[in-house]
Amino acid sequence: MSFGDRLAALPLGTFRGHAHGRDWIVTRSLVSGGRGEKLVAEALDGSDSISLNLYRLTSGELLKPCEMSDAKVRAFVAALTVLS
Repeated sequence: MSFGDRLAALPLGTFRGHAHGRDWIVTRSLVSGGRGEKLVAEALDGSDSISLNLYRLTSGELLKPCEMSDAKVRAFVAALTVLS
Protein backbone atom coordinates (compact mmCIF):
# COMPACT_ATOMS: atom_id res chain seq x y z
CA MET A 1 0.00 0.00 0.00
CA SER A 2 1.41 3.38 -0.97
CA PHE A 3 1.79 6.30 1.41
CA GLY A 4 -1.06 8.10 -0.36
CA ASP A 5 -3.32 5.05 0.00
CA ARG A 6 -2.55 4.84 3.73
CA LEU A 7 -3.29 8.52 4.16
CA ALA A 8 -6.54 8.28 2.16
CA ALA A 9 -7.68 5.37 4.36
CA LEU A 10 -7.68 7.63 7.43
CA PRO A 11 -10.96 9.37 8.27
CA LEU A 12 -11.55 12.98 7.28
CA GLY A 13 -11.96 15.39 10.17
CA THR A 14 -10.57 15.11 13.67
CA PHE A 15 -10.02 11.79 15.42
CA ARG A 16 -7.90 10.13 18.09
CA GLY A 17 -5.13 7.79 17.08
CA HIS A 18 -2.24 5.80 18.51
CA ALA A 19 1.31 5.62 17.10
CA HIS A 20 4.80 5.09 18.49
CA GLY A 21 3.50 4.36 22.01
CA ARG A 22 1.52 7.59 22.32
CA ASP A 23 -2.05 8.77 21.79
CA TRP A 24 -2.58 11.58 19.28
CA ILE A 25 -5.28 13.99 18.19
CA VAL A 26 -5.22 13.99 14.37
CA THR A 27 -6.98 16.13 11.76
CA ARG A 28 -7.07 15.12 8.10
CA SER A 29 -8.58 17.48 5.54
CA LEU A 30 -8.75 17.90 1.78
CA VAL A 31 -7.07 20.89 0.11
CA SER A 32 -6.68 22.25 -3.43
CA GLY A 33 -10.16 21.21 -4.51
CA GLY A 34 -9.62 17.66 -3.25
CA ARG A 35 -6.38 17.17 -5.20
CA GLY A 36 -4.40 17.26 -1.97
CA GLU A 37 -4.60 16.32 1.67
CA LYS A 38 -3.37 17.91 4.87
CA LEU A 39 -2.68 16.01 8.07
CA VAL A 40 -1.86 17.61 11.41
CA ALA A 41 -1.31 15.58 14.57
CA GLU A 42 -0.37 16.47 18.14
CA ALA A 43 0.72 13.94 20.74
CA LEU A 44 -1.66 14.22 23.70
CA ASP A 45 1.31 14.33 26.09
CA GLY A 46 2.65 17.39 24.21
CA SER A 47 5.89 15.65 23.26
CA ASP A 48 5.64 15.76 19.45
CA SER A 49 3.70 16.93 16.42
CA ILE A 50 3.30 15.94 12.77
CA SER A 51 2.25 18.16 9.87
CA LEU A 52 2.19 17.36 6.17
CA ASN A 53 0.58 18.06 2.84
CA LEU A 54 0.26 15.48 0.07
CA TYR A 55 -0.55 16.63 -3.45
CA ARG A 56 -1.79 14.20 -6.10
CA LEU A 57 -0.32 15.45 -9.38
CA THR A 58 -0.52 13.93 -12.85
CA SER A 59 3.18 13.09 -12.40
CA GLY A 60 2.50 11.31 -9.09
CA GLU A 61 2.27 12.06 -5.39
CA LEU A 62 4.19 15.02 -3.97
CA LEU A 63 4.74 14.84 -0.20
CA LYS A 64 5.49 18.12 1.56
CA PRO A 65 6.21 17.64 5.27
CA CYS A 66 6.08 20.84 7.31
CA GLU A 67 9.50 21.42 8.89
CA MET A 68 10.25 17.73 9.44
CA SER A 69 11.66 14.85 7.44
CA ASP A 70 9.79 12.69 4.93
CA ALA A 71 10.88 9.67 6.97
CA LYS A 72 9.22 11.00 10.13
CA VAL A 73 5.82 11.60 8.50
CA ARG A 74 5.93 8.32 6.56
CA ALA A 75 6.72 6.36 9.73
CA PHE A 76 3.92 8.13 11.61
CA VAL A 77 1.24 7.42 8.98
CA ALA A 78 2.41 3.80 8.68
CA ALA A 79 2.17 3.30 12.46
CA LEU A 80 -1.05 5.25 13.07
CA THR A 81 -4.06 3.29 14.32
CA VAL A 82 -7.43 5.08 14.53
CA LEU A 83 -8.96 4.93 18.05
CA SER A 84 -12.11 7.01 17.55
